[in-house]
Amino acid sequence: MAPSYTGRGWMGALDGGTLLSALSIPGSHDSGALHEPLRGTSRCQNLAIAEQLAIGVRYLDIRCRNVDNLFKIYHGRVSQLLNFEDVLTACTSFLSENATECIIMSVKQETAPARSTRSFDETFDWYVAKDPKRWQLGGKIPTLKEAAAKIVLLRQFPTTNSPKGIDATNWPVNATFTIDGEANLRIQDDYIVPDTSAKIAAIKRHYREAAAARDDALYLNFTSGYKPGSLGLPDITFVADRINPAVADFFAANPRGRFGISVIDFVEEALCALIIATNFGES
Repeated sequence: MAPSYTGRGWMGALDGGTLLSALSIPGSHDSGALHEPLRGTSRCQNLAIAEQLAIGVRYLDIRCRNVDNLFKIYHGRVSQLLNFEDVLTACTSFLSENATECIIMSVKQETAPARSTRSFDETFDWYVAKDPKRWQLGGKIPTLKEAAAKIVLLRQFPTTNSPKGIDATNWPVNATFTIDGEANLRIQDDYIVPDTSAKIAAIKRHYREAAAARDDALYLNFTSGYKPGSLGLPDITFVADRINPAVADFFAANPRGRFGISVIDFVEEALCALIIATNFGES
């Protein structure tokens, strides 16, 4: 009989000695992107950070702009009317109430800084110093027990003070690639999607590779992307409307296994539930 768990506490139903890289984990792409000037051009989520965590999301993709020595959440050049402090408050509140869980947080520098006298790295350190025990900043993939109640940093910015989280600074544009280091990263992030069928095929290939690979390699599979539209404008919604049902179909047909982190636009509860269930062998 499968263990009992909820979206808020599913990690706590697993063996604490399990590496995070040995799991199937729901994640959100551009997690704070809920605003856009034109439909389909910037918004990537319908749910706020706290709502995402409540349905089982455990990977957050946080894009920060260094403004006045503080982090503001942006998607490209579009402000998301959200501060990094707001993101951390949501995460801390969730982890305080659900101490068996952890959050893998990718932090990336988005667009040029404005009126800042500190580097991005220095501003990040200022936030960590407020609650250092809340962060897991080792360079290796931790186990569930090691990461419990913590934010595990996946760092997409340069630092002068290593190790500082799992190093993912060498991240090429629109590619499927490997980053070797203390943590072995295998990433599919082909985000320009002129052909949704080709993107779906790339997603499935990455899932199958993850299922067959060693548990110490961390697979990130970006199901997100945009279709280049008229006047050069991206259409995010067009892609998500076609990709997300295909991802749901994949997990419905593959109810057991280790498939890595799925990084999803417009993440929702039913899809999270399908991904989470693969960790427990449910059908």
